[in-house]
Amino acid sequence: MLPAEHEAPDGVILLYQAPLTDAVLAGTLGPVSPFAPGARRSAFMQLHTFDDTAGTVGVIGGFGVGAPAATIIMEMLGALGVHRFVGVGTAGALQPDLDTGAVLVCDRAVRDEGVSHHYLAPARWAHPTPGLSERLGTELDAAGCRPTTGAAWTVDAPFRETLAEARHYAAEGVAVVEMEAAALFTVAQCRGYEVASAFTVSDSLAGGEWSPQFNDARVAAGLARMVHAAVETLRGAQG
Repeated sequence: MLPAEHEAPDGVILLYQAPLTDAVLAGTLGPVSPFAPGARRSAFMQLHTFDDTAGTVGVIGGFGVGAPAATIIMEMLGALGVHRFVGVGTAGALQPDLDTGAVLVCDRAVRDEGVSHHYLAPARWAHPTPGLSERLGTELDAAGCRPTTGAAWTVDAPFRETLAEARHYAAEGVAVVEMEAAALFTVAQCRGYEVASAFTVSDSLAGGEWSPQFNDARVAAGLARMVHAAVETLRGAQG
């Protein structure tokens, strides 16, 4: 279904938050164009590319949240020829020093979801691609995000998270909880892709009570800066 005159982007940014996806596709964070316009709409899942990257950096959202949804997109884009992926999303803080809007680059993720175990033998941790992850941290810093680095607890059954689990991972020093990173890291390792993930804190479970702050302006501002940093990360990683 890929038209002969089109090549897949070298790298793609994965977005999970609907308002952020809408803003990016509206061009408010830089002009974007549909990938392979004229092709059957569903074939490329509303994949767009940033105009100032000559089509080499793409962005996709609107596919839902969680490890199964994210890895299906990774598999399909990988089949088109995409080699690099950066996940940009939100996470819940497990540590009290992570304030709303804080940005964290994920350096490892607990495999407490189901997808990764269908790709690699069971293990506690999944890891991003070191070079791409380090480049993402550098670009986030340049974008004014002042990122920290830390571990994530990836669980894709949010309504089955328990207070005991949250306290357990917090005591081990895990920084945040989210739904995709461990699966993305594992699938990328299996398929030979490069991957990195970063989050902005949108809520907190620190202290044993859930404090949602999804509509805080700091979250939206952090996500916007993260998209710019992700574009520069993927632009600089080509070759």
